[in-house]
Amino acid sequence: MSTKPPKPLTPAVLHILLALSARERHGYGIMKQVEADSNGRVNMGPGTLYGSLNRMMDAGLVRETESRVDPEMEDERRVYYEITGQGREALATELERYREVVAVAQLRDLRPRSSHG
Repeated sequence: MSTKPPKPLTPAVLHILLALSARERHGYGIMKQVEADSNGRVNMGPGTLYGSLNRMMDAGLVRETESRVDPEMEDERRVYYEITGQGREALATELERYREVVAVAQLRDLRPRSSHG
């Protein structure tokens, strides 16, 4: 009886799990962390973020924690999210998948070609 490997995570889900892997965050904090983690190459809008978070909660990858005041957001109450054990497992599986892909690319001496010349 073979077990089917889990489906790869979407880029949005991967970035959200990475953002939550260090600590719980509210939505805006997740968006800012994704931007920082990607050196500004990924700009996740609210629609993508909250749509992904809802699907991730349904899948058991993240959960809401208690709302609380965020002093950086002028005392506005925010819903915070945290990664679950299942979410950590999914993230670890995905990162291993990436390591395997990078290992193959290194064996084949594949690297980005300069667009100059």
